[in-house]
Amino acid sequence: MRFFKNFYFTLVLFLVLGFTSAQAQDMSKWEKEISTLEQQDKSKAPPKNPIVFTGSSSIKLWETLAQDFPGKNVLNRGFGGSQTFEVTHFADRLILPYQPKQVVIYVGDNDLASGKTPEQVFQDFKALFQKVRQNNPQTYITFISIKPSPSRKQLLPGIKQTNQLVQEFLKSQKRTGYVDVFNKMLLPTGKFNPQLYRADSLHMTAAGYRIWADAVRPVLK
Repeated sequence: MRFFKNFYFTLVLFLVLGFTSAQAQDMSKWEKEISTLEQQDKSKAPPKNPIVFTGSSSIKLWETLAQDFPGKNVLNRGFGGSQTFEVTHFADRLILPYQPKQVVIYVGDNDLASGKTPEQVFQDFKALFQKVRQNNPQTYITFISIKPSPSRKQLLPGIKQTNQLVQEFLKSQKRTGYVDVFNKMLLPTGKFNPQLYRADSLHMTAAGYRIWADAVRPVLK
């Protein structure tokens, strides 16, 4: 009996260590990009208590971020292809050091595309939320809804459900905001607007970012 107990314990430990190692390897793929962002701070000092925009490629590719919000100290700390748990992992390097007065988050898109359920994405978002909030309870946290994309039309039900879960959660929290870009990016017929997307039918054109800017502008602190 003791042999089986020891064997079971060893097996569980092996699986846990293997999973942890795999996670570490997965995180290492971002090191070059994260280090590049950190290097930017050495070349040019970031503003004090900025509004940090973070998340996946939709944030990273927002090249007109500063121009879209004149008079606001915005800082782009998005990294393409990232999922929510990865943003949480790197929050100690990409969000928290700046002591931001507001964090604007776009996550969940890639999570759903990877096969995660809306509930899983929601739980991952709450973990990110808590990490930011515990660092500074006064920080405003704003979530940009997951956008509709023609290349991911099969995910629309999950996108809607995830957005709803996050929106309801944020209503129960102080110093939060929810920005609906999902409905604003659809035509009155409910169909996709092709002018908002690049050739990959996923990433946005300047027209798409104009919709985002108009939606986000009123909630910036």
